[in-house]
Amino acid sequence: MKVLVVGSGGREHALVWQLKRSPEVEKVYCAPGNAGIAADAECVAIQVDELEKLAEFAASNGIGLTVVGPEAPLCDGIVDVFRRHGLLVFGPDKRAAQLEGSKDFAKAFMVKYGIPTAKAATFTAEAPAADYIRGEFAAGAKGIVIKADGLAAGKGVLVADKEADALEFLHGCFDGMFGAAGAKVLIEECLVGEEASILALTDGNTIVPLVSSQDHKRVFDNDMGPNTGGMGAYSPAPVVSDEVWKKIDAEILKPFLAGIRAEKLDFHGVIFVGVMVCDGQPKVLEFNVRFGDPEIQPVMRRFDGDWFDVLKKTAEGRLADAKLVWSEDPAVSVVLASGGYPGKYQKGFPISGLEDAAATGAVVFHAGTAFKDGAIVNAGGRVLGVSARGKSIAEAIEKAYGAVDKIRFEGGFCRRDIGAKALKYNK
Repeated sequence: MKVLVVGSGGREHALVWQLKRSPEVEKVYCAPGNAGIAADAECVAIQVDELEKLAEFAASNGIGLTVVGPEAPLCDGIVDVFRRHGLLVFGPDKRAAQLEGSKDFAKAFMVKYGIPTAKAATFTAEAPAADYIRGEFAAGAKGIVIKADGLAAGKGVLVADKEADALEFLHGCFDGMFGAAGAKVLIEECLVGEEASILALTDGNTIVPLVSSQDHKRVFDNDMGPNTGGMGAYSPAPVVSDEVWKKIDAEILKPFLAGIRAEKLDFHGVIFVGVMVCDGQPKVLEFNVRFGDPEIQPVMRRFDGDWFDVLKKTAEGRLADAKLVWSEDPAVSVVLASGGYPGKYQKGFPISGLEDAAATGAVVFHAGTAFKDGAIVNAGGRVLGVSARGKSIAEAIEKAYGAVDKIRFEGGFCRRDIGAKALKYNK
C-alpha cells in the first residue's frame, strides 16, 4: 500500500522512517518533506495548508493511508476534506481538533469530564485579565501561566514568576503578537513538579498509550532560557512510575475516551497529553492532537512492531486489533538547532558529518533542512534530531552525543543534558 505523510519536520521524518519499514508499505510519499526525508520517501511539493491539493494527490496516486503530522492542517479540517474524497486518514476531524486548537475548549472539556488539571480563567479583554493577574500575585502565587487560546506555533505560552513579565506578555497577546490566536487568553495556576509526555492512540472506541517520554523545552542546559519547540527528548520517563501510569489510565485516559464519546468527537488519531507529575499525582497541562516533536523520535526508536498496521487500524476504527511491540531499551533524541534559536537565526549553512553520525548506529531525523547547491543545509530553527538506543539511559545518552559530535554546521548548537533527569532515578 502507498502512504502519504503530511509535514516537513523531525516528527514527520520519524513517522516516515518507521512506516517504510512495514512489509505492507509499497511506497511512502511526504508533502512537502525536507532534505533528510527525501532519502526515505518521495517528497511532493504541496504545502500542509493546501488541503484540497493534498486530497487530490492522494486520490490520484492511490494513497491507501494518509498520516497528518502538524496541528495546523488538523485544526483547519484536513481530515474532513479527505473524508469527503473517500480517503482513509489518520487524525481527528476539525471539531475534535479544537482540543488543541482552543485552550479554552480543552480546559472546559477537562473540567466537564473530571480530568485533573490546573485551575484557570479565560478572558477576551486585557483589563479584566490584568486585574486577575494582579490578584493572583497579591494572593501569594509564585507564578502563573498565560496561554494564547489559539495556535501560535508553540510560542503562545508564558510561565511567569513576575507580575511585570506576565502583564507584558498579556499586553502582547491582546496587541496582536499572536494574531487571532491571542484574542482570547487562558490564565492558569502554575503547577510544580516534573513534566512527562503521554501519547495515546484512539479510534473513539479504544485508547492505547504509547511508551512515556519527556521533552526538554528550554533552550539551554538546566532548563534555562526561553521555551522552544523542544531541544530533545528521551523515553521512557522514569517519573511515570507504575503507580503514576495507573493514575494516568484511570484519571486521564479513560475519562478522555468517555468524553470524546459523549461529545461525539470524531477522533481516529493520537492524543498527546502533557502532564505535570506533582507529588505522584499527574495533572494535565495541555492536549495536543498530533504526535509530539521531538518526543515521537525516541518513541519511534523504541517501536519494534509494524507501525503502518497500527496507524491503519486506528484510522479504520480497529485499534483493538492492533499489536504494539516495544523495546525495553531506552532511547534519547538530541536536537541540533541553528545559532540564535528560538530567536532570529541564519539559514543556508552546509551540514557536514551526517554520514559519520549515522555510522555510529544513531538515526538522524531531519527537521529543518533543505538542499542548496547539492548540499544539505540548515533551513529552520530546529535542524536535526539525533536519536540513539542503548541498554540503559546512560548508554543511550552516550551514543546520542557521540553521534551529535560528528555533525557540524555554522552556529549549530545543542543542549548537553538531554536525559540527565532520568539518571537520578538510577542512583
